[in-house]
Amino acid sequence: MPILEGTITMAHSREEVEAAVRHYIEVRAALDEGKGDWGDMAQLFTADAVFIDPAWGRVEGIDEMRATVFGAAMVGLEEWRFPIEFYAIDGDTAVIKWTQIMPGTRADGTPYSQSGYSSLIYAGDGKFSYEEDLLNMTHVMHDVKESGFRFSSEMGYPPAKPNRDVAKPARRD
Repeated sequence: MPILEGTITMAHSREEVEAAVRHYIEVRAALDEGKGDWGDMAQLFTADAVFIDPAWGRVEGIDEMRATVFGAAMVGLEEWRFPIEFYAIDGDTAVIKWTQIMPGTRADGTPYSQSGYSSLIYAGDGKFSYEEDLLNMTHVMHDVKESGFRFSSEMGYPPAKPNRDVAKPARRD
């Protein structure tokens, strides 16, 4: 029995949601192979989508997402990789487990890596209306310091007081 019984509704077929998740994974895999840029992620979202980023906070609308979380936030991270380990789907909600891998290795040969999760809400027509990324930023910054990684001077910096509202957008039926 689901913990949140009765709270999940499904407006789209499992096949449709899974096809969108697989497309999302394909776009992310291409980025890890150095094909395209993070702006390619915009095609996966509705014009009014909401993105919750651990550093940038709540980002609303595809234009703002292109400028920030798919734009300025990713400058200088071209050598970082974000392989996806698995996904799960429940109704129109998908959870994707991924790893963030920084350039370089520790003295023992293991990579600098952090564990991350994305929760997405499928909106139809192959697009998502919401993504919330969860990533331990203290772990990230510890690894940045230990590795000696230097952020690009062209990289944008998140706001000093990001909007921490994680509310999901209203459902469109």
